[in-house]
Amino acid sequence: MRLLRYGAPGAEKPGLMDTQGRIRDLSGQVADIAGNVLGPESLARLRALDPQSLPLVPEGVRLGACVGQVHNVVCIGLNYSDHAAETNSPIPGQPIVFNKHTSALSGPNDAVLRAPGSVKLDWEVELGIVIGQPTWNVGQADALKHVAGYCLVNDVSERAFQTEFEGQWTKGKSYPTHCPIGPWLLTRDEVPDVQNLAMWLDVNGQRRQTGNTRTMIFGVDVIVSYLSRFMALMPGDVIPTGTPPGVGFGFKPPIFLNNGDVMTLGIEGLGEQRQEVVPYDDAAGQAWAARVLNTRGEAA
Repeated sequence: MRLLRYGAPGAEKPGLMDTQGRIRDLSGQVADIAGNVLGPESLARLRALDPQSLPLVPEGVRLGACVGQVHNVVCIGLNYSDHAAETNSPIPGQPIVFNKHTSALSGPNDAVLRAPGSVKLDWEVELGIVIGQPTWNVGQADALKHVAGYCLVNDVSERAFQTEFEGQWTKGKSYPTHCPIGPWLLTRDEVPDVQNLAMWLDVNGQRRQTGNTRTMIFGVDVIVSYLSRFMALMPGDVIPTGTPPGVGFGFKPPIFLNNGDVMTLGIEGLGEQRQEVVPYDDAAGQAWAARVLNTRGEAA
């Protein structure tokens, strides 16, 4: 199934995409694509529905983040061997773990806000794991049973904030809109081999990243099992799993995003995204941010 959320920021409704690419409303079945709705029993119930029996959503509706009420975004860094090579970094012996603040989550085609003082804004196409049930001290052999599905993620990163300020990476990863996810969550049963998915990213129509999940250093089963040793992963948690080569700071000289630049990206089976970079400190950026943050506050 392709599960998604649609509507205005802070007021998204649950939906699914049928085989004709049309959005069907799930509001009469579940409150949101979140929490226990992502568990095996709930997904089985949704899978048994006839999509043709569900209300059709008008075309052109905004898509929100494909998972709602996310409690944790746990990221894996330097997880592609070819990306580690382009950054002259050693292959890590264990997964490198950091967080993005959940306020960074946004829809797949929403604008990406450029923070005041941002000078090294970068892109990263990534496979996102979505957890489907509580996951704590789970062995590698059982790890995939705890995965609800997968989604496309753009791990937008401000490299100056990330590497030139003291402390850890989180401050360079967490600005609002710096974690677009979606357009949909593809359930695990529809992904025959998660370690063989083609992925790409363009900036202004020029190809920057081309990769495949087969070059991941730590696969999905390893990542889920490893993280569950240190924390209890909960339904709806999102785990971006690293990026292939072609990020801006890997170029010589580095290339970074400017206002008005457009990123388009995709992963096989997981759809495509499109984001324009908008400065926060102009009227349009401030209005967009206020609308998103205010509606999120009201929804909370």
